Amino acid sequence: MAASELYTKYARVWIPDTEEVWISAELSKNYKHGDSSLQLRLEDGTNLEHKLDPKTKNLPHLRNPDILVGENDLTALSYLHEPAVLHNLKVRFIDSKLIYTYCGIVLVAINPYENLPIYGADIINAYSGQNMGDMDPHIFAVAEEAYKQMARDERNQSIIVSGESGAGKTVSAKYTMRYFATVSGSASDASVEQKVLASNPIMEAIGNAKTTRNDNSSRFGKYIEIGFDKRYHIIGANMRTYLLEKSRVAEEERNYHIFYQLCASAHLPEFQHLKLGKADGFRFTNQGGDPVIDDVDDAHELSTTKHAFSMLGINESYQKEIFKVLASVLHLGNVEVKDSDADSSRIPPGNKNLTVFCDLMGVAYKDMSHWLCHKKLKTATETYIKPIPKLQAMNIRDALAKHIYAKLFTWIVEHVNKALHSTVKQSSFIGVLDIYGFETFDINSFEQFCINYANEKLQQQFNMHVFKLEQEEYMKEEIPWTLIDFYDNQPCINLIEAKMGVLALLDEECKMPKGTDDTWAQKLYNTHLKTSALFEKPRMSNKAFIIQHFADKVEYQCEGFLEKNKDTVNEEQIHVLKASKFDLLVELFQDEGKAISPTGAPSGGRTKLSVKPDPRAGQSAKEHKKTVGLQFRNSLQLLMETLNATTPHYVRCIKPNDLKFPFTFDPKRAVQQLRACGVLETIRISAAGFPSRWTYQEFFSRYRVLMKQKDVKTDRKLTCRNVLKKLVEDKDKYQFGKTKIFFRAGQVAYLEKLRADKLRAACIRIQKTIRCWLERKKYLRMKSAAITIQRRIRGYQARCLAKFLRRTKAAIVVQKFQRMYVERKRYKRQQAAALSIQCVLRAYQARQLYRSLLREHKAVIIQKRVRGWLARRRYARSLEALVYLQCCVRRMRARRELKKLKIEARSVEHFKKLNIGMENKIMQLQRKLDDQTRENKAVSERLNTLESSYAIEGEKLRSELGRLRGAEEEARSNAKHVASLLQELALLRKELETTRGEKAAIEDRAETYRDKMEQLVSELKEQNSLLKSEKDDLNHMIQEQSQQMTEKMERTLKEQTSQLEIDLNEERTRYQNLLGEHLRLEERLDDLKEEMVLTLDVPKPGRRRADSTHSSNESEHTYGSEITESEEGSRGGEDVSKAGMDMSLFLKLQRRVTELEHDKKSMLKELDAKEEQFQQARARDDEDHKKSRGAELEYESLKRQELDSENKKLKRELNEMRQAVLNASNEELEVRKEEVLILRSQLVSQKEAVQHKETMTEPLPFLDVRKMNAGEIAQAYVGLKDTNRLLESQLQAQRRSHEGEVEGVRRELRGVKEENARQQQLLTQNLQLPPEARIEASLQHEITRLTNENLDLLGQLGKQEKIIHKFKKQLKVFAKKIGDREASQMESVSPGHIVDEPVVTVNIPRREKDFQGMLEYKREDEPRLVKNLILELKPRGVAVNFIPGLPAYIIFMCLRHADYLNDDQKVRSLLTSTINSIKKILKKRGDDFEMVSFWLSNTCRLLHCLKQYSGEETFMKRNTPRQNEHCLSNFDLAEYQQVLSDLAIQIYQQLIRCTEIILQPMIVSGMLEHETIQGVSGVKPTGLRKRTSSIADEGTYTLESILRQLTAFHSVMCQHGVDPDIVKQVVRQQFYIIDAVTINNLLLRKDMCSWSKGMQIRYNVSQLEEWLRDKNLMTCGAKDMLEPLIQAAQLLQVKKKTDEDADAICTMCSALSTAQIVKVLNLYTPVNEFEERVTVTFIQTIQTRLPERKQSPQLLMNTRVVYPMTFPFSPSSLVLDTIHIPASLNLSFLKRV
Repeated sequence: MAASELYTKYARVWIPDTEEVWISAELSKNYKHGDSSLQLRLEDGTNLEHKLDPKTKNLPHLRNPDILVGENDLTALSYLHEPAVLHNLKVRFIDSKLIYTYCGIVLVAINPYENLPIYGADIINAYSGQNMGDMDPHIFAVAEEAYKQMARDERNQSIIVSGESGAGKTVSAKYTMRYFATVSGSASDASVEQKVLASNPIMEAIGNAKTTRNDNSSRFGKYIEIGFDKRYHIIGANMRTYLLEKSRVAEEERNYHIFYQLCASAHLPEFQHLKLGKADGFRFTNQGGDPVIDDVDDAHELSTTKHAFSMLGINESYQKEIFKVLASVLHLGNVEVKDSDADSSRIPPGNKNLTVFCDLMGVAYKDMSHWLCHKKLKTATETYIKPIPKLQAMNIRDALAKHIYAKLFTWIVEHVNKALHSTVKQSSFIGVLDIYGFETFDINSFEQFCINYANEKLQQQFNMHVFKLEQEEYMKEEIPWTLIDFYDNQPCINLIEAKMGVLALLDEECKMPKGTDDTWAQKLYNTHLKTSALFEKPRMSNKAFIIQHFADKVEYQCEGFLEKNKDTVNEEQIHVLKASKFDLLVELFQDEGKAISPTGAPSGGRTKLSVKPDPRAGQSAKEHKKTVGLQFRNSLQLLMETLNATTPHYVRCIKPNDLKFPFTFDPKRAVQQLRACGVLETIRISAAGFPSRWTYQEFFSRYRVLMKQKDVKTDRKLTCRNVLKKLVEDKDKYQFGKTKIFFRAGQVAYLEKLRADKLRAACIRIQKTIRCWLERKKYLRMKSAAITIQRRIRGYQARCLAKFLRRTKAAIVVQKFQRMYVERKRYKRQQAAALSIQCVLRAYQARQLYRSLLREHKAVIIQKRVRGWLARRRYARSLEALVYLQCCVRRMRARRELKKLKIEARSVEHFKKLNIGMENKIMQLQRKLDDQTRENKAVSERLNTLESSYAIEGEKLRSELGRLRGAEEEARSNAKHVASLLQELALLRKELETTRGEKAAIEDRAETYRDKMEQLVSELKEQNSLLKSEKDDLNHMIQEQSQQMTEKMERTLKEQTSQLEIDLNEERTRYQNLLGEHLRLEERLDDLKEEMVLTLDVPKPGRRRADSTHSSNESEHTYGSEITESEEGSRGGEDVSKAGMDMSLFLKLQRRVTELEHDKKSMLKELDAKEEQFQQARARDDEDHKKSRGAELEYESLKRQELDSENKKLKRELNEMRQAVLNASNEELEVRKEEVLILRSQLVSQKEAVQHKETMTEPLPFLDVRKMNAGEIAQAYVGLKDTNRLLESQLQAQRRSHEGEVEGVRRELRGVKEENARQQQLLTQNLQLPPEARIEASLQHEITRLTNENLDLLGQLGKQEKIIHKFKKQLKVFAKKIGDREASQMESVSPGHIVDEPVVTVNIPRREKDFQGMLEYKREDEPRLVKNLILELKPRGVAVNFIPGLPAYIIFMCLRHADYLNDDQKVRSLLTSTINSIKKILKKRGDDFEMVSFWLSNTCRLLHCLKQYSGEETFMKRNTPRQNEHCLSNFDLAEYQQVLSDLAIQIYQQLIRCTEIILQPMIVSGMLEHETIQGVSGVKPTGLRKRTSSIADEGTYTLESILRQLTAFHSVMCQHGVDPDIVKQVVRQQFYIIDAVTINNLLLRKDMCSWSKGMQIRYNVSQLEEWLRDKNLMTCGAKDMLEPLIQAAQLLQVKKKTDEDADAICTMCSALSTAQIVKVLNLYTPVNEFEERVTVTFIQTIQTRLPERKQSPQLLMNTRVVYPMTFPFSPSSLVLDTIHIPASLNLSFLKRV
């Protein structure tokens, strides 16, 4: 297809513009071949006729389709030309806020002039390990590519960062070094990365300055080589600098930053001796305008610089000397030179600034002032000293200042390199070149000439590299290679550096005695004006020349070239400085090889920054000094050799505007820089060949719509060939490679046009069909509606007629029943009146009779109650006195008996008697316990009697209440009746006395009085109604206030509770992270030990020191286990010692958790106190309200006080009984303990006597002193051990009792709170009742309360019985221990030794039982047990064939037997070996998910077994009676429960790491890249940086892969019997990983932010939710983890136009931060022409509506978050005695007990 055929109507083109460089226009008429102009319509609607060039007839550039605009890679554009590149960069920068764009191998970086959150550690982690094309363009992607190629190709790399001043070169280089320092840790020195980064603030302080274009412009070039070892860890760095701008020291522009930093810190004491002041007071710092930079604190920057100096090893003394040199430069600039005459000058004596300069530098004032105003001239025979004029003296002064600063700069760079030098051998390096870009100003001098010369060399190297890559790509795909013509700037380089080039002529002119800039210019004109087309002479100047560079023509002014090239300084001034007493100054000006290093590093690692002469004898240094141009050319040559030996990576920095406005794009400035930096040259080279490249699969997926069904073959390559032959007739427009199809420029746009036309036609057909269907459906709906309306109207008319007939008939019926009702009502009224009169009379008679009977009955009851109460009181006092007397007598007798026993206990015969009488004492104890049981039963019977008496008394109180109420009603009625009778009698008498004639008047008066009374009654009724309404309002107000206070209190409680939960979760997270860190450190320690063993090959003798937290028993056991374990050898001792270390850390962590629990309890107590204060305040208010009620509640309060006193008395009696029982039990227990101690002492004394007799019977020569001492030590040890155990048991008992008391107090407090709430509720209800009902309700409430308290007392009595039962059990245990101890002591003495003195022993035999769920093993079999059960166990066989958690059950059954034997050493050894073995197997196979899951299940099961069978009531609630029999009886393993819990946490974290390692490679491919719904999202061209294909090729991951893996994880955990709660937590963590990785990649990939990709994501999320439903895991919280991803997918699909859409987005995206929402909207990219882009205005609307949302400091989600886990107690339903051990485990040495 010809190019001219694309210029049809509505085609869009680019035309030149003076303001915008290029503007877009649309063809309003088809172009025909031969037309001289184009008819265009601009975007603003104006018509334009564009004239074509009559000579070339070149048509304007075509514009790319909208779907290609904003691409990550400029080479992905179909039309590659300047306007397309400029527009693409502008759209990405302005609309999408993206500052990075690929252009082939070049990264284009546009300075945003704004801090962006895209350089954090989360972004570095996101780009680490990713392919360059898989993520959006970024400086980190270039750094990662260089790092990866260095490791893969074993070739050095270079990153070339270039651009003009203010474009962001320094920042880009800084972020590159930060990336390397983050992703590659150092191998030898942990601070190497910090040192490399610390060099940045130093170099910025001494080498950067503010310019008109940049606030932090680098005024020198630098090349930093970051060295790596064989493991690709940073080992050091080296820096080379180029062309420091020394002239800036004395220029009329802002100076280097370090001077302003010193002036800002001049007030500090350490800088007082420098005699500095404000920057405005020095000539070198007050010429740059405002000395302050916005948002920069110079004093703080100086502290940063000093810290960097210290980090690099430059100590404070050298820093002070450096600052002295810098301060002297400032003072030197302020030295004033005055005229003596026309040809001479002078410095007045005592010049303040020169005096300070000389004092700081340690030089003579006279010599320095002399040589600043004079110079020495040498001839062949004589030497002259000549004065110089003022202007020349000032220039010499400034030259000296610049020279001193340059020397100091060189010295600092050298010692920075020494500090960064490493003694480790460097394997490879990555160089970062931060160098100035092409510069052109109004006045260009020597510096601009050198800068542009360097850019010419770099551009040549860049062109050759791009050309080489293009050639390699074509050869790789086997495409015919045709030579591409590209710009070669070798002629320009020859013009500068050739034999008779500009630099050569400049050096030659510098050697001339009378050489000047004018003579040098004439030589340039004569040499190159006619021979070189790149050299020109300005028309209006004879002191300038023009060179045609690759970027632009530049005019250079010759003035100052020679002076700057010579770089001369008065030698006499140098001699004065060398004679200084200042060490650093002497070091600056002496030979480089004699310099002293402040860091002590060898000089071999230093790079020489300038070539210094080596003067020979008899030769002048001036003759051999190299010029600046020669030095720069040589260093540039070395740089090019280094770059050519490495693989280069290019970063081109663009300055978008000169005003430093954020995100403002100036097309003129941008296109100028694009032309200068070589980006357009890259585009031109690519466009000359085949710039658009598609794989066959991508082409098929994108343009499948253009193919017919018959064209589709199984071979994708053949299909693409056939289709392209039909679509594109010109075969030169494309080429078929091995894996890709190559297209000429514009062909992709043509194919996109065909695709869009095909889709548009299909859309029109779909619209036509749907519209037809909608219209037909509308017609059918209207027809059906008409028929329905007709039917409804006819039915309505019929219903109206029927309704009229029904109403007529109903009226007759209503009249009939109404008349009947009126007559019946009159009759009923008369009948009711008669019955009422009869009822009242009969009731009055009955009440009189009832009252008389009731009075007599109540009197009898009261007498009976009083007499009974007095009798019970006398009996209780008598009983209490008797019990007290019995206790005193028994105590006295017991003390006498104890004293007698102590006296008798001293003889051996008594010991025998005591043993004989032990059974009798046990029987006595049993009888005493029976007596106590009977007493408890008597107490319970008494309580039952009291309860029944209370019930009877309550009934009596109710009857009395009824009687009192009836009496009250009767009294009221009688009073009213008597008063009315008296009034009537008085009136009658008065009427009879007056006259009967006045009857009529009285009647009239009576009628008037009646009217007034009726009026008065009506008024009273109205007032009563008003009072009632006011009362109701007040009650309502009180209720509302009470409700508000209650709600406020509830909210406060909820907030404080939620805050406590958050704090607890955070502390739990920190604790679990600490455990994970401890595990990593432990693994690191083991690795280091293994490395030491491998390197030394000689095991060091000795035993590791046990932790100090262990007891003496444990340490001795550890020593014994080392001796006895022959199979493990020294490794066993190491494991035990390491277990000791673990145990100490775990105990510390446990103490920390305990402290946190105490803090939580204290906070809860504070909360309870506040709530109690609130309740008290409410109670006070209620009390005030009660007082206002008057005497209505007097009776109620008296009755309540009486009941309270009775209740308190009952409580007091119960407490006394409880205390008596406890005292008796405690006394009995103390007596038994003393007896045990006496028996133990008698046993020891008996054994000593036996051994003494044995030693006396043996002959003296065989007496062995050592054995005797060892026996005594053993006996002492046994005694001490028993005593410790006894004390431990007592301590545990006290602790449990204390915990029980605390829990009881808490329960009582909760009861008081509940009672208070009930009282308040009752009070509120009473206020609403009438006064008569209040007393009854109060009494009813008190009766209920007393009944509940009695029930509580009964419950407490039951608990006391349980405690007594527990004490009995303890007594049995003590008796059993005594018997076992006696048997063991007697067995230890051989029968032959006690023939003379036989000892009678009493041993209680153990009753044989059936299998009790215990496994017996010998101590020497412990290594075999651990080896077979843990180290060599294969989880798969156990999980499939046996019950889950079988190893845990076996270990616990072995623990039970050790507990049964009361062998603490065996218990401790088994648990320690088990924990260490689990850690060992997890370290060895920690990456095996199946292994980790298996041991997580078994560790949790062992932990649950320790809790379930610990004997604590909280864990025994769900046990069966048989399981309760299997509880541990001797040891409290609570500390080991915490150790196992910590171990389970570590295993859980290891499990999560395994899932992350397995899932992370699948997530991006399966969730984002793979097209689960085929054909929804089309593939777009990706340019040179190819991304991973979204088509499911073989070996790529899909969503099905993720689901299969999740199913595999779930099935493995279920097979291993992992607790369901833990499974839910694991699944929740897995879904968080999926969500975080997907969201992060979505935020960093522009191609994934489209409508179709949102649909794919939502479908994938729905599949994950369906998986959760299938596994019954919807309630585990995993779905909530996907909420950010769901909202991001919805954000991609919703409308994004109006304000309503913005409101909907703000409401919908609650789980996303503002930065994430804006980032997704900025990245949103249409895939098809039918989609629309998001406007900048809409994004700004979103930002303004989300200001209150909490902002996250990071853009990306943290993928390393591990939620804190908990282990809910999950008891097992298995009974231990039903578990069978399979033979396949090789545990035959275990014996069932």
